[in-house]
Parts: sequence; C-alpha cells; structure tokens
Amino acid sequence: MPERRRIASLPDRFPDRLTALRTPADPGFWRSPVRGVRFTAVLGLVLLVGLTLLFVTGLLSYAAYNPDLDPVNDKTPGKGLLGFYLFAWPTGPHWLYRLTQGLHVTVGIVLVPVLLAKLWSVIPRLFALPPARSVGHALERISLLLLVGGALFEFLTGLLNIQLDYLFPGSFYTLHFYGAWVFLAGFVAHVALKLPQAVRVLRSGIPRGEPDTPAAPDPLAAPDPLPATLSRRGALAMVGAGSLLLLITSAGRSFDGPLRRIALLTPRGGTEQGPGPNAFQVNKTAAAVRITPADTGERWRLTVRGPAGELRFSRAELLAMEQHSAALPIACVEGWSTSDQLWRGVRLSDLAALAGYPDSPPDVFVESLQRSGSFRKAALRDNQVRDGRSLLALEVNGAPLSPDHGYPARIIVPAAPGVLNTKWVETLTFGEL
Repeated sequence: MPERRRIASLPDRFPDRLTALRTPADPGFWRSPVRGVRFTAVLGLVLLVGLTLLFVTGLLSYAAYNPDLDPVNDKTPGKGLLGFYLFAWPTGPHWLYRLTQGLHVTVGIVLVPVLLAKLWSVIPRLFALPPARSVGHALERISLLLLVGGALFEFLTGLLNIQLDYLFPGSFYTLHFYGAWVFLAGFVAHVALKLPQAVRVLRSGIPRGEPDTPAAPDPLAAPDPLPATLSRRGALAMVGAGSLLLLITSAGRSFDGPLRRIALLTPRGGTEQGPGPNAFQVNKTAAAVRITPADTGERWRLTVRGPAGELRFSRAELLAMEQHSAALPIACVEGWSTSDQLWRGVRLSDLAALAGYPDSPPDVFVESLQRSGSFRKAALRDNQVRDGRSLLALEVNGAPLSPDHGYPARIIVPAAPGVLNTKWVETLTFGEL
C-alpha cells in the first residue's frame, strides 16, 4: 500500500519532469493558450481568399508567356491537360501583366506571416495519433500533406525567384507550375472538408453540438494551457502587423516615388540605372550576358526573314523608317515593374510587311545577340505583332537605348512579360509558328 501511494503521488511531486517526457503526439505537449478553432478559422479564411488570388494570377502569369505558341516559350514541357486553360494573351490593357504579376508576388509576400501562423495554430493536429481513424480522416490527412507541402514549396521557390536566388534544382517555371497543381489538389480537398466548420465557428465562436446539448470542447485549445501573455486578438494583430510591414517594404517595386525607395525586401527597390532617360530598372545588364560594344557597333545588322527573303538593316536604316511612339511599362515575373516609358521605333507590323506580310502580320520568332541564358529566343503571337504599339524600339524617353536597355534595338510589346520584350535583337523571323 505505501508503495502504491508513492507511485500515485508522482504527478503531484514531479510535474515538470513528467511534462518533459511528453512527445508532440501528446496533446499536453502543446500548451499555448492562443491556439483555438476561432483563431485558426480567421487565418484560414484570409488564406482562402489570398491563396485563391495567388493561384488565379499564377495561371494568368503562365498564360502570358504564350507557352503553347512555340517550344522556346514553354518552360513546362509535358504539361498535357494542365494547360487546358491557355489562351492567346491579349495586348490590352497595356498594364495587364503589370497588374496580375504585381498582385501575384505582392500578395504572396504579404501572406507569409498568415501562412506561418496558420501552420503554427494547427501543428498539434499534424502529430495526432493514430494517423488515420477512418477513411474520411485518412483523406483529410492526405489533403493536409498536399496542402502544407505544396504551400511551403510554392512560397519558398517563389520567394527565392523574387531574389533571383535559384538554389533549387531544375527550372523555376517547371517546378513552380507543377507545385501549384499539387497544392491546388490539397487546397480544394481541404476547403471542401473544413470550410463549413470554419464558417460555423466564426458565426458562433465555438463548435456546438445539437440543440439543448453542451458546447463541444475546442479541439485546438491546449488541455493544460500556460498562463496567457497575449490574447488571441493580440496574436491576430501581430500577424496583421507583420503582413502590413511586408506590404510596405515590398509593394513599392511596382510604383514610382517614395514607395519604391522603401521597397527594401526586393532587389529592385530603389535601384536605378544611373541618371537620364534610361534610368529605370533592368533584370539583365549587357555586361552580365557578355554583350560587348563590338557586338552592337557599326557592324550590327538586324536580319528580317519572311516570304520576301532575308533582309538586313543597319540601325541608321531603321531610324530612317517611319517612327512610332508608345508609352508602355516593363513588368517582370519577379513582380517588379516600371511606370510607362516612352518608347520610339519601328512597328513590328511594318517590319512584317517588309518581310512579305503586308495585310495580315503573322507570329514572329525573335532572336537576341545574347548567346546564353533563358529567353534569348522568344516567340510573339500574331495579335501582338498586329498591335500598333508593338515596336522594335530604338529610343526611350527621347534618347537612344542604353546598352543595358537593349541597344541597338529591342522589342517592346504591350501587356507582355518583360522577358518577351527581347533586348539586343539580332533576327526577326515572321511566319506561322
């Protein structure tokens, strides 16, 4: 009997020691008083809206590359049925890609604190045993694995791409594309399973049983919480403040003025290409891709191919042609963009007419002097060639292009991703692709 009393009193005599022996599978291991279904439901609904916007704008970003136009534009070979939604990317409004990709990247950055807080709020459920209590529970756990794994993968590769840090194996486009579809599978399944509960929780505060029955316990609340040092509202406020800080220090990549100067979390924040008309952002400099003055000097010629044969033009001859102007931005997949710059040069449709297509300009295959790296070759659709604002630009803002902006000639097309506005153009081949 004395031995039994001594054993029975161990939890009272050594509570800290027994707590230390708990594992993450033990509900008592998790003791934060902040966790709860209402806290999680608020974060979940924010992510529902934000992640849906991310997925839609991500699909639009992929469509903007016209990947089914030519293999050089398709960075995700073998996409099959996953490319069902692709369409001919329009040229208007001219700021379309600037808007969709700016939203995609900025919203993704802003959602980072929300995603991390949501994962923290449900982490006890990830360790719950047994792993599957029923077929329905097993499906829920599988959807959670796809959701969490897909979300972390998409956010990590996206953030690395913004900083131009390609630490992952393979092409960013391929990895991000397939990762998005894996994430979507888990996201749709998880929303279908959890949305009704989240709405019910937000309406009533806690999940309830049948009428005239006691309220059900909060399944996410700690059974043995520590003393509260922060309320759940306070925790939500901290998450919101983190997102607001990220918005302030990243959104300026898409605006001129003070916001651009405080975009500290982007490699494009406050970066200028020196004084003068060419003082706006670039991704690749001439030096970085080994374009030399000898490549772009007096010996440079633009080659234009089509039914009329192969034509070659010097820069002086291009300047002697009818010149047109267009105010267009540069917008890149990393989320940064410029305001409208005033470009001047020869319309692509006029060059198509010289190549032998006077009435209905076709697609065009563009090749750059750049000898290595991605998108040194690109294809543009016929609707892009036909648009009167699509130019082989020779000047910008009243001055000749700088080497970093594509001297002696570059492509500029409304609403197109920046990488399709090929710099240091060497050859234009018109025809059906």
